Amino acid sequence: MRLIADGAALRAGFDGIRAELGVPPQFSQQVLEAADSAAKSPRLPSSDLTDIGFVTIDPPGSMDLDQALHLERRPAGYRVRYAIADVAAFVQPGDPVDLEAHLRGETLYSPDLRTPLHPPALGEAAASLLPDQPRPALVWTIDLDADGRQTEVDVVRAMVRSRARLDYEGAQATIESKTLPDDDVLALLAEVGKLREALEVERGAVSLRLPEQEVDANGNGFRLRYRAPLPVEDWNAQISLLTGMAAAGLMLDAGVGVLRTLPPPDPGAVAMLRRSAAALDVQWPESLSYQAFVRGLDPATDAGAALLELATRLLRGAGYTAFDGAPPEHVEHSAVAAAYAHATAPLRRLVDRYVGELCVAVCSGAAVPEWVRSALPTLPAVMAASDHRAHALERACIDLVEAVLLAPHVGETFEAAVVERNQHGGVVQLRNPPVRARCETDHLPLGERIEVRLQQADPATRSLVFART
Repeated sequence: MRLIADGAALRAGFDGIRAELGVPPQFSQQVLEAADSAAKSPRLPSSDLTDIGFVTIDPPGSMDLDQALHLERRPAGYRVRYAIADVAAFVQPGDPVDLEAHLRGETLYSPDLRTPLHPPALGEAAASLLPDQPRPALVWTIDLDADGRQTEVDVVRAMVRSRARLDYEGAQATIESKTLPDDDVLALLAEVGKLREALEVERGAVSLRLPEQEVDANGNGFRLRYRAPLPVEDWNAQISLLTGMAAAGLMLDAGVGVLRTLPPPDPGAVAMLRRSAAALDVQWPESLSYQAFVRGLDPATDAGAALLELATRLLRGAGYTAFDGAPPEHVEHSAVAAAYAHATAPLRRLVDRYVGELCVAVCSGAAVPEWVRSALPTLPAVMAASDHRAHALERACIDLVEAVLLAPHVGETFEAAVVERNQHGGVVQLRNPPVRARCETDHLPLGERIEVRLQQADPATRSLVFART
């Protein structure tokens, strides 16, 4: 069947979704003018680290480059340097750009449009860590031992200059070519990334290896696909996680900050997952933890995909927890299995600017800026609202593409795997096209492959309904 949906109809639908969810429109002239002015007169640091060979690794074509990394081997381990765009060098508390950022919360992504947190003059130009351009940054220096464990951390303001803008596929191909010297930044990224992954397992962190459902522009239309991340994306994410955990540690030691938290999985939900594993004849020894069991599931198998889908329910409830004085009762992000903070994407997420400012102050021994401290009580609500809108936007756009793609095929049958069973029937996952949707049939066989008939595909309500044949 045709897997590319018509672009004109979908663009109108995406516009409607954005209006429905209150996605901010274009920046006002006042905000654009303030951004242009700020881009010309940033607050520049006195420290100069432009001699360090930082590189960025992002999706192809990205212009809002938050992070640049450099790694080196040390006698007792490794030194990781992570340069993070210094948004506060351009944006002043209470100015038009700052006020607009608090309304937006984060960059929002639609298949046909990116709705940025900051105007392009900053987010894609003056503040972005573009190659061969000196930029103000917050430079994290994190020393690791030979096993990849953190031994020291510091963060300072400094000028940096990225040497290259790499993309994931190119970086992965270069690593796999095995032609890199041992001290190359990509070779060290793979080495340190694997060490950090091993420590993640040791901590009992949870990693769900489900392929991501995406909508891609394809010519004049759009297509659905599942995409599994490349290993280099996971290794790059480990550097971000390392920095986020270091930031959380600094703020907890200082008694002031904002954490990204996730409560432990509900025991009832874990018991439900264990019962589902038994129903699917997937072995789960009593001695094996929930985290280790989930890590061992294979998303390429029907039973593994079903159990991984169910396991996502155990990771709901993430939020932001601010504190000033005594630390909060619950400081840990249970999926990370450590205290953690969002610190590495200030061009795309508001809270990261505040975390960066807090950590710079702590490391320098300076007082936390009053504009940072006074905003802490309201930041969690701002970020919760933007997170909700981001997830709703992503889901609604995927639902619309699914409905448009399948509308001409009502009445046809498809092969599908049952990934969820509930009192209303369940959820099935098609492989071609890559769609998950409701199936209104009682007593569905969880984790098994069945034939289903498409009963309804309604672009107006963005809904699909299947029934077992």
